[in-house]
Amino acid sequence: MIDTRQLEVFATVARTGSFSAAARELHCTQPAISQQMRALERQVGGPLFVRTGRGLNLTEAGRILAERGAALLDELAATHQQISAIATHDIGTIRICAFPSATVSLVPAAAAILAEERPHLRLELVEEEPPDSFALLRRGAADLLISFSYEGEPQDEAAVAGMLRVPLLREPMALLVPVGHRLAGRGSVSLAETETERWIAGCPRCRHALDQACAEAGFTPDITCSTDDNLAIQSLVSAGLGVALVPRLVLSFLRHPGLTTVDVEACAHRQTALYTWPDLIRLPIVRATVDALITASQRPDV
Repeated sequence: MIDTRQLEVFATVARTGSFSAAARELHCTQPAISQQMRALERQVGGPLFVRTGRGLNLTEAGRILAERGAALLDELAATHQQISAIATHDIGTIRICAFPSATVSLVPAAAAILAEERPHLRLELVEEEPPDSFALLRRGAADLLISFSYEGEPQDEAAVAGMLRVPLLREPMALLVPVGHRLAGRGSVSLAETETERWIAGCPRCRHALDQACAEAGFTPDITCSTDDNLAIQSLVSAGLGVALVPRLVLSFLRHPGLTTVDVEACAHRQTALYTWPDLIRLPIVRATVDALITASQRPDV
């Protein structure tokens, strides 16, 4: 491996054309420069300079090292600057992995808070449903993970082993129905009243929660369509193809004029939580992002 200090001295010698000129610029003695260059030549296995009178010319090896070494030193300087900036919390990048309804409600609200408090902070977003999202955090592809589970659902202890969990939301469930539906306008309904309905189901975990809730209400839901696209669910329900069981975050971006919601009695809530590593949350930029997500989760419009 080439010593970066020797590479810096070599770049100065190559630019100034002599050991003595390099010594003056680097505020050291000429013998010290000569010693550094002899050590570098031993490292690369051959001469880097040819003396011509009082000056120096680069050998072919020296010319290649001068060209590529300058680029390496520039890259090292840029890397050092970025690392120093992150260490002093001036800039940084936080990678957030979240499920779809969180990326269109909770994450933007938190990003707006961070934009005011830490304008140089960069957010990178990855969309993934649990349980696959936990693998992204475990292999270092994300710094923070926003995931959900349903009450009564067993926790995969192996997936979250060693992670720090921060609760964000406990979301009540609602029935999504077309305007004009027989249940529209009701203050609340029991799931037993929906036994004859057709259903639009969500992602596999959401569909399992729907099956479980309906089983507790004494029936098996007639699921006509399943999709993990929340906008597609809204359109399918509006078209009269079925009703859907949705959590609070989905309601925060409910914009379809042909839809309305009805509260569901005695239905298990969905729990949304943030996961990260204990060491990461000690970093101020990570702590600030977590705090912004907590604040965003407490807003009534999320």
